[in-house]
Parts: sequence; C-alpha cells; structure tokens
Amino acid sequence: MAALALLLVNRVAAEEVGTAYEALRVVSGQLGRAALNHVISVSGDNGTPQPDTWRVLLEDRNAPAGVREVVVTNGQIATDHPSSRQVVGSSEGATIKTSHLNLDSSGAYAVAFHTADKSGTQFSTVNYTLRTDERGEPIWVVTLKAQDRVPVGTVFIGANKGNVARTEGMFGAPVLPDVPANDRVADQEPPPDEEGDGESHGPLYHTKAKIRQTFQRAQDEARGMFDRVRRSFEDFINRT
Repeated sequence: MAALALLLVNRVAAEEVGTAYEALRVVSGQLGRAALNHVISVSGDNGTPQPDTWRVLLEDRNAPAGVREVVVTNGQIATDHPSSRQVVGSSEGATIKTSHLNLDSSGAYAVAFHTADKSGTQFSTVNYTLRTDERGEPIWVVTLKAQDRVPVGTVFIGANKGNVARTEGMFGAPVLPDVPANDRVADQEPPPDEEGDGESHGPLYHTKAKIRQTFQRAQDEARGMFDRVRRSFEDFINRT
C-alpha cells in the first residue's frame, strides 16, 4: 500500500500539466475570472491518464439552450460557442462551487487507480467528468475503459473531501454503460445485505459481505490517498 501510494503521488506530481485545473485556468485567463462562477461541468475523454482535450460547459443565459461550451486543447481555447448539450438529472444546470474543489483530475486519477487496483479492475484509458451531485457538491465521475474503449467500471469521487461515494461495474457488480459527459445521476450507496434472521441470509450472503468489506477497505484507503494528492483550486488559481 505504501509503495503504491508513493508511486501514484509521484506520478500525479509529474503530470500536473494538462489537468482539469489547468483547463479552468485557461478559461479564466481568456474569458475572465467571473467565468469560473458559471462552470457547470468539466469533462475529458480517453485520458492516459490525462486527456488531450477538456470540454468546459458554462452557464450562459444569452445562449439559446442556456449553455456555452469551451474546448481547451494544448493550453489554449480551441472553440467557444453556444452548446446544445443537455444537462439532465437532479442538479440540472447547477454550477460548481470552485471554492469547494480540493481534487484535480490528476488526484481523481490516483484515487480511481487505487480503487480499481483493490477491485482487480484493469483499464487502459480514463474518461473524466466533474459536475455537481444531488446535494450541489462537486463530484468526479471517473469511467475506466479497456483497450477496446469498453467501460469496465466507474468511480464516483467527492471533489471536496476525496471520498469514494460509490462504484459501478466493480467489486463484483455488473458493468454498467458509460456515464455520458453531461448526464447527472443521483449517487447511490452500495446495495444493502440481504435481510435474514441471522441463520439464513441467502446463498450470496457471504460473497456480498466479502465484497462490501473490500469496498469499505478501499474507501478507507482512498481517504489516505486524498491526503497525499489534495489540491485546493483556490490556492491553484490564485498562485502567481
């Protein structure tokens, strides 16, 4: 665990360039600091571990659909135009409180990598989406993909406290379809144990209990990982 954590921390430090925070810095520098108050989501696909391009959706009342999309590539804005992308779910149109951000995409990768390792999930590329959850808090949705780009698992990580809220397609659960970049789904806890009278819990009781224990152990270790990769966006954007 210690060796893996050190390896990931060193990798995060070496790959700060091209992260989601860097993309938001570009948006702030070219569109003005006020633009950061209107960020709905930040997403990037096929990261290895960081993607080449980030898509930043901004709230824009002057746009026909109320949304503006800014595409950042190689540290520059490649396109900036009104967007027809739909933002659906319990936090429709919710903007991210950037003051609550304590986890860059590099840190989200480290936590997701560790969680995947604990569940025995192997992957080649990563899709990222930073958005709000149903409580209005920022959350990373990190979708892990195999070499053929088929999703093999998704990790939901709180961007404020670095907690692994839940996973999909991991720890013995079935693989679910990829989470679209701008879909907003309510976070769910892992399914409860089957009810029983203490003697008969069903044929899968012990298997589910073992999976739950493994997941909870991964959650606990992710908190320790967060302490190592924590990165305040406020400190990042204000530094010279």
